[in-house]
Amino acid sequence: MPGTRKLGRPTAHRNAMLRGLVTYLLENGKVETTLTRAKEVRAMAEKMITLGKNNTLASRRAALAYITKEDVVAKLFTQIAPLYADVNGGYTAIYKLGPRRGDAAEMALITLTKSVDEKVDEKSKKKAAKAEEKTEDAKAE
Repeated sequence: MPGTRKLGRPTAHRNAMLRGLVTYLLENGKVETTLTRAKEVRAMAEKMITLGKNNTLASRRAALAYITKEDVVAKLFTQIAPLYADVNGGYTAIYKLGPRRGDAAEMALITLTKSVDEKVDEKSKKKAAKAEEKTEDAKAE
């Protein structure tokens, strides 16, 4: 596993937390967390995207062993990895957000550099279809 930070947790807890954060990042495109966690998540997220770019049965199984949701693995291999086919590394970006209110921990936002806007695309397709129907109705009258 990349990185050497212990993050104040036993090994099993740390691995479970990082797996959850990587899964959430690949599912939603961004995660707000502490800066040190974001740096650890970056290493594993980039490794998972590289596995997605290989697109072999072995790489898919390796991704399934780390990512906790099968649909996120499918999204990784079909939507996310093709976006980065011509890029070597640098799939994520970390933005510092300032201190957290409760304990002043340095917060950060980790995002994928290229986004998959499937929800936006579905909404725009529906709006376009409705607009087309309205124009057809107007022409018919």
